[in-house]
Amino acid sequence: MSQRQVLQGVMSLLRPLLLDVVPTIQQTAALALGRLANYNDDLAEAVVKGDILPQLVYSLAEQNRFYKKAAAFVLRAVGKHSPQLAQAIVDCGALDTLVICLEDFDPGVKEAAAWALGYIARHNSELSQAVVDAGAVPLLVLCILEPEIALKRIAASALSDISKHSPELAQTVVDAGAIAHLAQMILNPDAKLKRQVLSALSQIAKHSVDLAEMVVEAEIFPVVLTCLKDSDEYVKKNAATLIREIAKHTPELSQLIVNAGGIAAVIDCIGNCKGNVRLPGIMMLGYVAAHSENLAMAVIISKGVPQLSICLSEEQEDHIKAAAAWALGQIGRHTPEHARAIAVINVLPVLLSLYMETESSEDLQVKAKKALKNILQKCTYLPALEPLLHDAPPNILKYVIGQFSKVLPHDSKARRLFVTSGGLKKVQEIKAEPGSLLQEYINTINNCYPEEIVRYYSPGYSEALLERVENYQPVL
Repeated sequence: MSQRQVLQGVMSLLRPLLLDVVPTIQQTAALALGRLANYNDDLAEAVVKGDILPQLVYSLAEQNRFYKKAAAFVLRAVGKHSPQLAQAIVDCGALDTLVICLEDFDPGVKEAAAWALGYIARHNSELSQAVVDAGAVPLLVLCILEPEIALKRIAASALSDISKHSPELAQTVVDAGAIAHLAQMILNPDAKLKRQVLSALSQIAKHSVDLAEMVVEAEIFPVVLTCLKDSDEYVKKNAATLIREIAKHTPELSQLIVNAGGIAAVIDCIGNCKGNVRLPGIMMLGYVAAHSENLAMAVIISKGVPQLSICLSEEQEDHIKAAAAWALGQIGRHTPEHARAIAVINVLPVLLSLYMETESSEDLQVKAKKALKNILQKCTYLPALEPLLHDAPPNILKYVIGQFSKVLPHDSKARRLFVTSGGLKKVQEIKAEPGSLLQEYINTINNCYPEEIVRYYSPGYSEALLERVENYQPVL
């Protein structure tokens, strides 16, 4: 007997029990179906194919609160697996009935309905739009105001799931007055509620400058910064994500975060956690620094560079290292002063090794190379460039040589140091294409020194000298 036949047999036994005259049997049958559907998508599909959904939807409108909760649980359990299964729920007319349940007297029924609607909306914008069109949003906002914490959580989660797909869907949530109510709950002592509230605000703020400004206008700063110190890792992460989604849009929004003390708070948060919890904070620093010289300097002054350097070195996951490399590149690309702040703490060799490491993911290699290039093109701090002369591959070496060719003509101390450290000798060993940019840089460097010095450090010169000694006929 195949699994499918077993499923069909189970469904055919449970379906009549949904119509039983005894209410507790109806509820128990619905709960059994819900647990089956929740287990995997094959079982959920069997519920759909067994033609059970229309019966559930019909009963959802008619029966007592216990049955309504059980029926909504089945719909949620079916709808969570895939857009196709969620669409099957929409097609059988469940949304209107679930929305009516959001107005039920019993908070448990409201919670079960909100949960089902959120699970349907999270798949894609079409399903989310269907939930909006059924009139769910204003009622979900009212559910946030109910005293029950569990209901608040699920309603905030559903609003987050609706908002995430597009600016238009986020706007419907905003138009229903959600932002002000969500913002007031940022300091609620319940960690799970805070997670959902911060997530919903992030999903609204991420889409556009206008939506981000509306979130900021609800006076979430500096209140939201306290969440970065929360004992719950997800609260920390979601708070950092919200700040990142606001910072990325404009220099003005980033400046507002700086003024509220947000940079130092995010850097502290990165220092006090590990792994993926760090990721949104790292990216937020990169977004802020990308906007302008002054904002990048604010990250440097708040000691952001050493913290990003730590993430670059100690994190295991390549995508976190890649984010740290990208953020450092955004900070260092503005001026020599910015580049120096990164160069002095010895980040350049780390970036180089991540770029050259065959174990590194492609994304990490690309980000490390781009960051190196961005920083090197501004870096005039020669002691940090020196090691790269010996280790960098040709495509990076040209940027290193380029910086030496800019600095050496104007700095006699640096010229002397360049000889004694072996830099000039290394330059003579580089084989550059005639007429290439690299060759131009080398010529510029060589022109800083007397010809005999350059010749002295050229490959083969000592052999040529010895040959001259051998062939020299002393005058007797």
